[in-house]
Parts: sequence; C-alpha cells; structure tokens
Amino acid sequence: MGIEINLLQNYPKTKRDTSYRATNKSLNDQKIARKFDVDFFDGNRKYGYGGYNYNAKYWENVVPTFKKHWNMKDSCSLLDIGCAKGFMLYDFKRLIPNLNIAGIDISEYAIQNSKKEIKQYLKIGDAKNLEFEDSYFDYIISITTIHNLEYRDCLQALKEIERVKNINSFIVVDAYRNEDEKKIMFDWNLTAKTILHVKEWEEMFYKANFTGNYYWFLP
Repeated sequence: MGIEINLLQNYPKTKRDTSYRATNKSLNDQKIARKFDVDFFDGNRKYGYGGYNYNAKYWENVVPTFKKHWNMKDSCSLLDIGCAKGFMLYDFKRLIPNLNIAGIDISEYAIQNSKKEIKQYLKIGDAKNLEFEDSYFDYIISITTIHNLEYRDCLQALKEIERVKNINSFIVVDAYRNEDEKKIMFDWNLTAKTILHVKEWEEMFYKANFTGNYYWFLP
C-alpha cells in the first residue's frame, strides 16, 4: 500500500453550506446527480456543480505539485480516471506539452462538452474495466471518482488501476475520521455510493493490493 499524501494542497478551498444541502436535498436529487449528465455538470446547483467551466485557478497551481512529486517529464504518460471535461489534463498539457495524456469518464455529456484543445485524448470509460493493457500508463490519477461505485466495484477499480499503472498512482475518495466528519460528509454527498472511515478505505487498499498514494475529500 502507498502513503497518505495531500497532492491537492494548492487546490482552492471552497466554503460549502452542508447544512443547507442536508435539509433540502432529496433522493430524486441524488438520482439525477448520479446520471452525471447535463443536470449534474451544468444544471441547478442542487444536482451538482451548478455550472462546470474551466478556470485556471483550480488546477494550474496543482499540476506542478504532481510534476515535482513524480518528477514527470515529456516522455511520461498519464491517465485521468473521472476526467469530466478534461480541465486538469488541459493544465497538465500546458505545463508539460509533450506529456502523453488520456482521460476517461462515465459521462457522455462531459466528454462531448470537454475542453476542445484536448477532446481527442478523452473517451467514455468505466473505472472498473479499464480498456488498456497492463502497465500502460506511467501514472494514473483519479480524484473523487472511485467512491461513486458500489463497494465491490471500488475494489475492482483499485485492482484495475494497479494493473494498468507502471510507476505510481494517486486517488482521492470521500471519507471521514470521526462522527462529526461523517455527518458533514453524508449531509453533503450527492453521488458517492461508498463512503468509509479512513481506516476502512485503507483496509480496502490492502485487500486490493493497491500500492498507489491516496488522500481524502471532506466538504
């Protein structure tokens, strides 16, 4: 198993009103959000992002952290699982122009409406069944995606990441460390089907023989 490390330390912090969502969200809201269609990305805020558009402030200061941590060079390859509209990969290409990139997402809408500069590198794909050969990518990143699967499928997705990566990987999943954080997480969550205590996640990593690095998302 890898190590817990926050490679998103330079991602802007957002103040979220978890109490409002807890009071107002419905099962139907979650059902709509889990389609990962137009409503989730660019519809009403109660279904997800409320408008998912590129802004350099989000990833521009994050991708250099990965570059430095992994000593990434032009000759490296990178897969983003859950790439959405490809904003992070776009900033990777800005930083490392000859980096070999690929992104997959379950959302046809996100791929169709992805950043035009890198749309050619993105395709619809399933985290638990990666259509790539063993050790195909040097690095794999998956941020707030794996937890959208059922427990057994999370386990399978971790095994797939391990199979396809050549050097290292990094994932971020919804988690909690105490009862207060658990309440906040469940109040906020719309799409995650697997939300675990950090120790339970680490047990899953061990079970999957996952050797990548990881960190936790808390709203």
